[in-house]
Amino acid sequence: MSTTAPRTLADQLRGWSTDQLTRFLTARPDLANPAPQDSAQLASRAGTRASLTRAVDQVDLLGLYVLDAVRHQGAPASTAGLRTAVHASPDAVDAAVQHLQDLALLWGTPQSLRMPSGLAEIMGPSLSGLGPSAEELLAGYRPARVAALARDLGLSAGGDREHDIKAITGHLADPEHVRDLVAEIDPRTRAILDHLEGEGRDGVVESTDRTVARGDEAGPVDQLLSRGLLVAKDRRHVAVPREVSTALREGRSTRERIDEIPGLALSPRDPALVDRAAGGAAFELVRHVELLLEHWGTTPPSALRSGGLGVRELKAAADLLHVDERVTALLVELAVAAGLLAVGSTDEREVAWLPTDAFDAWTAAPYAERWTRLATTWLHQPRLVGLVGSRREGKPVNALAPDLERGWLVGARISALTELAAVDRGEVLAAGTGVPSLVARLEWRRPRRPRARAEAVAWVIEEAAAVGVLGLGGLSTHGRALLGPEPSLEVAPLLEPLLPAPIDHVLLQADLTAVAPGPLAPELARRLSLVCDVESRGGATVYRVSDASLRRALDAGWSAAEMHGFFASASRTPVPQGLTYLVDDVARRFGTLRAGTAESFLRSDDEATLTELVHHPRAGALRLRQIAPTVVLSDVPLDVLLPRLRELGAAPVVEAHDGTVRLARRAVHRARTPRASAGGDQVDGGALTARLSARDAARVSATVTAIRAGDQVARTRPSARPGSAAVSTPASTLAVLREATDAGAAVWIGYVDKHGTSAERVVDPVKVEGGWLTAYDRRSEEVRAFAVHRISTARTLDDSQV
Repeated sequence: MSTTAPRTLADQLRGWSTDQLTRFLTARPDLANPAPQDSAQLASRAGTRASLTRAVDQVDLLGLYVLDAVRHQGAPASTAGLRTAVHASPDAVDAAVQHLQDLALLWGTPQSLRMPSGLAEIMGPSLSGLGPSAEELLAGYRPARVAALARDLGLSAGGDREHDIKAITGHLADPEHVRDLVAEIDPRTRAILDHLEGEGRDGVVESTDRTVARGDEAGPVDQLLSRGLLVAKDRRHVAVPREVSTALREGRSTRERIDEIPGLALSPRDPALVDRAAGGAAFELVRHVELLLEHWGTTPPSALRSGGLGVRELKAAADLLHVDERVTALLVELAVAAGLLAVGSTDEREVAWLPTDAFDAWTAAPYAERWTRLATTWLHQPRLVGLVGSRREGKPVNALAPDLERGWLVGARISALTELAAVDRGEVLAAGTGVPSLVARLEWRRPRRPRARAEAVAWVIEEAAAVGVLGLGGLSTHGRALLGPEPSLEVAPLLEPLLPAPIDHVLLQADLTAVAPGPLAPELARRLSLVCDVESRGGATVYRVSDASLRRALDAGWSAAEMHGFFASASRTPVPQGLTYLVDDVARRFGTLRAGTAESFLRSDDEATLTELVHHPRAGALRLRQIAPTVVLSDVPLDVLLPRLRELGAAPVVEAHDGTVRLARRAVHRARTPRASAGGDQVDGGALTARLSARDAARVSATVTAIRAGDQVARTRPSARPGSAAVSTPASTLAVLREATDAGAAVWIGYVDKHGTSAERVVDPVKVEGGWLTAYDRRSEEVRAFAVHRISTARTLDDSQV
């Protein structure tokens, strides 16, 4: 790097190598789109409030304290001075300064460092809690009181108030003098001073309007005021001068070291146990998503007008899966983000959440590949699912609501997992203290992140455990591979041995239940769910065979012989005799009664069946009327009549217009796969990330080439030489104004006011922000605001022209 201090940030950017400029645009990608014309325009963009905010959000706590020290030292600062001011090792300070220079948050040479104009305002209050200087505080003192304090400090009071204030300020700026003054006060007074200095806030007293000499016996406040260790701001408030605070901290910005990264609270754990626990959670994730979407394929939940999922539908899904609603919301959000679930229309033209065409292809893939798709989707999912179920503005937050996206969430999630990936295998987050320690470390890494980060990190850890990335508080082997460049190739082989092998049988029991002692093969699970209902889930799934479940299989086209054959082939235990009788009984009654529309009609060759049904005590609401020994009419619609008849124990089938039986198989609905998922982007998040990284690298390279070409044109353009001509394009006007602000140079502008009157002004820019130039107008001798869009021309003036 050149030892000659650049005049402006644009000058520094012009002198950077291609590698430096590439790193800069990679770290601050918002500056490269669209490509700047030259380095002057790039520097202008880098000084905007929005871009500076994004850049400073990437800085860790040490970097923020370095910037804070530069602000207090004033421009220009030096690296040597920062090593003294910041309580950290010299190497850590140098590395922080270099990182800040790479982000263009500092520019210049190590002996002359400057901040972009406007950055101090973005950073807000001082991090170190340093108060105003003694000179600023003493400005409110009366001349007699200033002179008395000067005499108390052993200074010659010359009667000139300004001279006395500067003498007092210089005296307090000497650490040796401050240490001598502190040594004179008693321990109780020292404790008060340390407290006020540590808190960085004003102290409140009864009154400061009194004069006590330095040698007099006095209370704690008077001891401090008479020595200048406290200075009165008004009659009720006192403050520790910045010089005193700095001396108490031995010249440092803080009492504690800033470069010490908070440690993680860890406990030992067998890595094999971690992998097995995470593998079990991964299997449950895939199984739950499949069960939920298969159920919604036949009974889809309605989509809210806002696009979300209703509270009742979410609760019903949680009951179906036997998990809590928070986990259910995560499953639903992942299904939508992975392209497996989308809004579609049913046969009744109702808008509902339906599985997509991609869901069928997903279910045919191996378990490990299916999990990889869901896990990579979760890793890059920008939606804050943890808010689901909370209330905002008096209304509950629904799953799939459109306002849950947070731009910072993906970075926070990857940062949290990256910290866990750096932990040695065999160690996991400690119970109770592990998550808070992770939050503290991430707060050090990115202290300017949103306040909701602490809660969001806890949700990330909770979700990672539910997804199967974490197990027992530690990052699993396949979870580490998920963070790699190609998870689609690395994750599946690592996860496959951890997944339970699918089984091809169940255990039928005499109480008409079927126990699946493990995960069933997909085909067996689908057929079993048709003839049985799930009674409980856990390590083993229990299915219940009932009249209703057997009728459902008959409605789908199964015969009694097919059901007998299925139970015999699927069970490792003998088929109970009661189950055989139940199948035969339900099949015997199935189809003996036929229904049609008259509004509706019932027809049966068994006259006794119809007679019994017409006179059933609970059939009054069906308004049945027997018009023949084998025919009964009703004015109840068929879709209402059928379930009511089944409640009465009948098993009707629907008769078509030609007298044939129409099977009442449940319709399976599908939605169109969203375009973002149809191309496979969601299938391989790592490949997508690699493609995007390559695309960004190519874009940055092209941008650097364009900037270099623009700089070459600017050097050969006559109007680019100082004082030769004025620029007139909006982009170049902004570039000139920001350059002049950085360099502290005067600018000649042509300005058109709101009345359309043209005028010429020579101004000294203070800041350029939000489309306004704040500058000292030499004509009116006051600070004014100029609308940038009204500046027709602008030209930087050199010293000879001012």
